[in-house]
Amino acid sequence: MAALRRFLARRPWAVQALTAGALMGAGDVIAQQLVEQRGLRGHHSQRTLKMMAIGFCFVGPVVGGWYRILDRLIPGATKAVAVKKMVLDQGAFAPCFLGCFLAITGAVNGLSVEQNWAKIQQDYVDALLTNYCVATRPHGPTAPAAYGCVC
Repeated sequence: MAALRRFLARRPWAVQALTAGALMGAGDVIAQQLVEQRGLRGHHSQRTLKMMAIGFCFVGPVVGGWYRILDRLIPGATKAVAVKKMVLDQGAFAPCFLGCFLAITGAVNGLSVEQNWAKIQQDYVDALLTNYCVATRPHGPTAPAAYGCVC
């Protein structure tokens, strides 16, 4: 654990990129195996590698950089600071990030510019609303279903 903390202190960008790539790869494996139930023979390894590459090259560096900017813009560790950061993150960063993420994903998957634009127009609003549902939905067994989004 101490070695990881030293590596994080020396190379925060690398750790952020590696973490995002690994998590996105693991997420794709889980999606293919548990949700889509493809089985090992039906697993699309190229898809997993593409997701990992997007995590390494885009998600990790961009999100890590954004959080560093947020910490400089709104310093502190109070509940009010956390709420301000969340509002700025979800109100300004998330819509921009999502559009870029969808565009990059389409490009990596070989869509033409026209196909990519059509896919973004088709998916953007639903993806953003889902992001807000996940980000704002109360959790736990006592959370009322009518509160927030039910996704």
